Amino acid sequence: MIDLVSAGFFLMAALALLGSPGPAIAALLAIGRLHGMATGLRFYVGLQIGLAIAAAAAAAGLLSLIEAIPLAMMVMTVAATLYLAWLSWKIASAPVGADLSAARRQASPTVAGGVVLGLTNPKAYIAFASLFAAYRLSRDGALDMQAKWVLCVLIMIVVDIFWLWLGVVLGKVKLEPSSERALNICFGLVILATAVLSLVELVGA
Repeated sequence: MIDLVSAGFFLMAALALLGSPGPAIAALLAIGRLHGMATGLRFYVGLQIGLAIAAAAAAAGLLSLIEAIPLAMMVMTVAATLYLAWLSWKIASAPVGADLSAARRQASPTVAGGVVLGLTNPKAYIAFASLFAAYRLSRDGALDMQAKWVLCVLIMIVVDIFWLWLGVVLGKVKLEPSSERALNICFGLVILATAVLSLVELVGA
């Protein structure tokens, strides 16, 4: 039996934590703007797969095991940072104006890239661990974790498609090549900044 009141509070907390800007959301915005919905969905699907696995790991208590392994979280964070640094460079340096088709060929997002980011995103693991520990939706331990996992996955599916869509909307705004270049650079810097902040926070922890 699920406690509906607790489930409501859990949903609100999950929406705040999982829907707030981070490396994955910055990447979705940039990819949606540059590549459009059809191509961006490939990255989105991969990201959902990676995040769903990460949520399952947190629900199963594997996060504690990962944290107990020396440098495990550091390796994950460095992997995510390197991938995001590459992605930010591709987006910031992408051709603009008449050369937009070249940009899409140059930095086309993939399902695999989304999976990698979902699996190595430390922000997601910390959010899942916090949510699963702070709320109890059922006295049945297995049902409690299953319900939390399902709710987290549903929230991620909804909020991430919103951010991808918002990126697509921004991509339809007609800009001068110089303005488009500046926007690409801004997106690239935002992605890089979120990645570096995650690394700095981990090192300082």
